[in-house]
Amino acid sequence: MAPYRFASTDRLDIAYLEWNPQGTRTAILLHGWPDSPECWKAIAPRLVEAGYRVLAPALRGFAPTRVRDPSTPRSGQLSALGRDLLQFIEVLGLSRPALIGHDWGARAAANACGLQDRVASHLVMLSVGYGTNDPSQPLALPQARNYWYHWYMTTPRGARALRDDPEAFARMMWDTWAPVGWYAPADFEEAARAFQSEDWAEIVLHSYRHRWGFAEGDPAYAEDEARLQPAPVLCVPTLVLHGGADTCNHPDSSTGREGFFNDVYERQVLDGVGHFPQREAPQNVADAILNFCLK
Repeated sequence: MAPYRFASTDRLDIAYLEWNPQGTRTAILLHGWPDSPECWKAIAPRLVEAGYRVLAPALRGFAPTRVRDPSTPRSGQLSALGRDLLQFIEVLGLSRPALIGHDWGARAAANACGLQDRVASHLVMLSVGYGTNDPSQPLALPQARNYWYHWYMTTPRGARALRDDPEAFARMMWDTWAPVGWYAPADFEEAARAFQSEDWAEIVLHSYRHRWGFAEGDPAYAEDEARLQPAPVLCVPTLVLHGGADTCNHPDSSTGREGFFNDVYERQVLDGVGHFPQREAPQNVADAILNFCLK
């Protein structure tokens, strides 16, 4: 794996992996929680073969990305993730990259598209339905059960558990969000290095607390928050890939979203795949991405 490079925005030094710098088109791959940019290492070579320059940044809170000013609030709000992505695109001078995101990364990519029209050539969202960020949204009881860790992190006991042993907390998700035996221990250990940032726990806690209205947002993102709630209609060709065996975000959570899109919209359910499609079924995911983006 190539070493990380850095792109500096006004608030962050964003670490990213890069493949094929001379590619004729660009794809940005955005990891989810709890994961790291290395989750794309089986997807990136396929995109490179198709001529893409591939960039995989570490989201805020995930090492080795770092906050530049110690006084900056450790916000994990989803609008901030979208703004981070827009600034990353601007700093690197990218023109309409394909945005491909999983989990938090999917929300970041969709929010970037909501904040800036025509910023992306295509949007691919893995394991997340669009328009599911609103704290007042209806939530089916089975999905509320799946989100036990959201509610747990709003309590002092849950916050302490996350801070005291980030790896054990994250491993619980890996062990329960996909069919048993889906990952190799070395892959988790590689991903867990991203959780060693001194800001990881605070940004994660703020993200889930803010998402459900239990924490105030950073005032710096107030305007972005207003633009993203309610979720705006997106004008970008969009593909949603959802594992049929996802026990974090049930696949039903991404159904019925067509009305949020004014361009091509497709959705595919991957049978037998859990919450981490890019890791569990990388060839199927790469095929779906390329078939959609290269039409």
